[in-house]
Amino acid sequence: MIPHEYSIYLRRRFSEFLEEDIGLGDVTTEIVPRDVIAEAVIVAKEEGVVAGTEEVAELFRECGVEVLESVGSGSKVSPGDVIVRLRGPARTILACERTALNILARMSGIATATAELVGRAKGVRRSVVVAGTRKGVPGFRYFEKRAIAAGGGDPHRLHLDDCILIKDNHIAVVGSVAEAVRRARRIASFTKKIEVEVRSVEEALEAAREGADIIMLDNMKPEEIRVVVKRLEEEGLRDRVLIEASGGIRPENVKAYVEAGVDIVSSGYITHSAPALDVSLEIVKCFSRGSSDRTSP
Repeated sequence: MIPHEYSIYLRRRFSEFLEEDIGLGDVTTEIVPRDVIAEAVIVAKEEGVVAGTEEVAELFRECGVEVLESVGSGSKVSPGDVIVRLRGPARTILACERTALNILARMSGIATATAELVGRAKGVRRSVVVAGTRKGVPGFRYFEKRAIAAGGGDPHRLHLDDCILIKDNHIAVVGSVAEAVRRARRIASFTKKIEVEVRSVEEALEAAREGADIIMLDNMKPEEIRVVVKRLEEEGLRDRVLIEASGGIRPENVKAYVEAGVDIVSSGYITHSAPALDVSLEIVKCFSRGSSDRTSP
């Protein structure tokens, strides 16, 4: 179930999504009599990991459609598996169909890509964390982050107020890694971690010496990361920081990054490049309101 506070947020988002898709009315669905009740199923057409079933169920309930059953986010599915089963006014189901499928397909695609990356990374070391990034679609971040979690990943930052993440452009303005970390430590609450994006061994050491909590090694190759880890160990700084690798990490190369000794791998691939999972909605029964005479369409 969706927590109540998220339900309030989702109602607003669903209203925007449906308004965008339906416009002033679904003119095609005008051919369907108002008293027709339909039962429908959303079916997987390929293998993957499902995400967004709770959100889609909330969408249909908000529109007056009963959700008879649904699989939980994070479930594995195969072609032909029923993901959600619905009953309600046929007009409403048809009008909401594409919005619901778009949400479910994109979230499930992200969850599937995340699960693959997690499986390969944890096959090397169970403790490693696979995280998402903020490289996604504006207006869809909540759904993307929920999908990452469903696939076994960590959402990383949801908003800019989650933690301090000093990137190259911040450093360019402030002047140096050390100065950026010092300034961050002066303004940071004890509840906020300080993460620094670095591009060299020297910058990594500088960040660690100044007390950064997390060092993000940006676009470094695994062999370069090994050097950073070794130097941090030599200076007695390795246990003070978490090391995150980011930039160009995909299923085919994630093992090399984990083997290099990082604690976290973050990947924009799982949101900006994950293909949507193929799903479809099918009407399986129709009957008039108040009638028990159900027929297949």
